[in-house]
Amino acid sequence: MADVETYIKDLKDSIIKRDPNQPEFQEAAFTVLDTLKPVLEKHPEYVKNNILGSLVEPERAIQFRVPWQDDEGNFHINRGFRVQFNSAIGPYKGGLRLHPSVNLSIVKFLGFEQILKNSLTGLPIGGGKGGSDFNPKGKSDSEIMRFCQSFMTELQKFIGPDLDVPAGDIGVGGREIGYLFGQYKRLNGFQGGILTGKGLQYGGSLARTEATGFGLIYFLNALIKDQKDTLKGKTVKISGAGNVAIYALQKAQENGAKVVTVSDSNGYVYDPNGIDLDTVKQIKEVERGRIKEYADKISTAEYHEGSVWDFDIDYDIALPCATQNEINEDQAKLMVKDGAKYIAEGANMPSNTDAIAVYKQNDIIYGPAKAANAGGVAVSALEMSQNSERLSWTFDDVDKQLKDIMEDIYQKIADADAEYGLNKDYQAGANIAGFEKVAKAMLAQGLV
Repeated sequence: MADVETYIKDLKDSIIKRDPNQPEFQEAAFTVLDTLKPVLEKHPEYVKNNILGSLVEPERAIQFRVPWQDDEGNFHINRGFRVQFNSAIGPYKGGLRLHPSVNLSIVKFLGFEQILKNSLTGLPIGGGKGGSDFNPKGKSDSEIMRFCQSFMTELQKFIGPDLDVPAGDIGVGGREIGYLFGQYKRLNGFQGGILTGKGLQYGGSLARTEATGFGLIYFLNALIKDQKDTLKGKTVKISGAGNVAIYALQKAQENGAKVVTVSDSNGYVYDPNGIDLDTVKQIKEVERGRIKEYADKISTAEYHEGSVWDFDIDYDIALPCATQNEINEDQAKLMVKDGAKYIAEGANMPSNTDAIAVYKQNDIIYGPAKAANAGGVAVSALEMSQNSERLSWTFDDVDKQLKDIMEDIYQKIADADAEYGLNKDYQAGANIAGFEKVAKAMLAQGLV
């Protein structure tokens, strides 16, 4: 049997050889592989049975064409993807992304991360991801409906309530989920559990909109308490102004923190008195405006173009809730200079690898996305449970379960950190805690 170092090196070489043009997937896989060395040394049976070799290879990867017609009668062809990565602990679960950047590498990278994130929730859901290189921006409702109907006409052959349950992601919100659900129903009849993120009128869950933002703060609160610290009185910098940012802002304020920034793709606002939640909700949820309008409404606020992570102010906690790779090495160094003690990721992988290295080198306690933002997929799984019961739970019921799940996720990570002597490397702790459940299930089922 190969030693752990040789085993991981050989596996990386195999990935490079098999998937030479998939840099996003390679980066995600290599990062996880490197953090799993302690668990492989403790459990040689995982090496003997080549569990990681199975884990990094999707059970199924589906690519299909998506023809659709625009409002002028022109026909377009996009590519659709669904990667069903791992079903050892439950049906495939993961979002659908509509964005021009979507390709097989992106979908595999997201699906691979989803395996470990879903495992951490403690709920019976496997990992998958999908989407298309279709760009919904600038499209009419009718064009988006025709695209979604064409997409689902093909996708429906490969999904089901006990097989694969997609959800939303970038470019896929309530409107798109409705169109997708309608087409599935047209072809297969009503099956409430086929998608999550649905409207409340046809099987959706209360607290789904708030889930990722609330869950982020529940996780952060558990992390901070374990450091014998408190969220109360802390100054917080948040990026983004979508659902994750807004509801993280709300829950952080409820816990006594002062949030001083929010942002969008053009720039950010800084309010030293604390961001006014109702004003942000009015601008973003009602008026669908730009965040710069906050400074027109609130006299104490100032608006700046560019990234909020280039803004030099003293603060305690960073909550990136905007987009992938929004924080680079130099911005992480500024975070250190500004006195940040904690960072918890509300967006999917908002810190690049160089930024994460800076956090660790400077003892910033880092809550990685696969743990900190798992509230969204957790409530999606609770939506599946409600659909199976043919019942709808109250907001408070769902919110309480979400809080319990996020606190449990932190505890699993902290336990792994302690067991393997990781010295508060919660990124490695999250990978190990998520991996061990999946690995044990794969061994038990003969999935080697």
